[in-house]
Amino acid sequence: MQGKEVSPQEQDSLSRYRTFSRQEWAQLRGNTPLTLSEERIDALRSLNDRISIHEVEHIYLPLSRLIHLYVSATQQLYTATDTFLGSAYAQVPYVIGIAGSVAVGKSTTARLLQALLSDGPTRPKVELITTDGFLHPNRVLEERGLMERKGFPESYDLRRLARFMTDIKSGKPEVSAPIYSHLVYDIIPDQMQVIRQPDILIVEGLNVLQTGDGHRRKQHRLFVSDFFDFTIYVDAEEEDVKQWYIERFLTLRETAFRDPSSFFTRFASLTVEEGIEMASSIWQAINSPNLRENILPTRERAHLILHKGKDHFIQEVRLRKL
Repeated sequence: MQGKEVSPQEQDSLSRYRTFSRQEWAQLRGNTPLTLSEERIDALRSLNDRISIHEVEHIYLPLSRLIHLYVSATQQLYTATDTFLGSAYAQVPYVIGIAGSVAVGKSTTARLLQALLSDGPTRPKVELITTDGFLHPNRVLEERGLMERKGFPESYDLRRLARFMTDIKSGKPEVSAPIYSHLVYDIIPDQMQVIRQPDILIVEGLNVLQTGDGHRRKQHRLFVSDFFDFTIYVDAEEEDVKQWYIERFLTLRETAFRDPSSFFTRFASLTVEEGIEMASSIWQAINSPNLRENILPTRERAHLILHKGKDHFIQEVRLRKL
């Protein structure tokens, strides 16, 4: 006996998410003003990513409006708690996590949100960090045989990242994060990014929604995802992301890879065909397994999912129901 077919309306009612088409989401902008010029938008764009002023208007202005409403509601909750306890606590940032695959456009999303939220009606102070700074230095990865696993959960100093987030949520006046260089493909020694009590902190990285590092432990541990107030997953079909990764690799082959200090300078002399073959090989060996095993399984933990089409533009938005 065949089961009863479920209609799209019934599927949506059973889902944890409300799904919006691009047009439906754009209507939720309200009266949120566009404060970014085309030149500024272009400056915020990651290499080989595509972004337009219409994308900002249709997708990111409604999103910035939603986050401002959430921040305001959270601040009211803190005030209510302080009133109940009869005491005032140090300012605690509202923390936004942004996850997704390599080359999917997380950095563009993070920078656009930082700019738009900073231009909001209350002019909040918005800081942005990436979890790349919490990768173990190359020397440690080499000692542990993890250089080919860079970006996988075990390649991060998760204890240090958890301490950083604990200090942020404790309201410490200054909290420092290591800085990573994509040029030299390593942590920069003795350089730190100092975070000084922002109103909003955006944390962008591959693994920010994960709840483990690949090792089984009996005791409970804190994870970076435990500290987020709102989370976003930037999504796309793997074949599309792979193509974007290859395109980015070919562009870097003609630009950053030609810098003598680049870790990847040996790739600068590759032909186009050799570059495509090398990028495809790296994708298959490292980025695809990491996406399938560690990143994609966390997608349904996000509060909001932005799904991109082949043209890089967001076609669908899924917002988790309260």
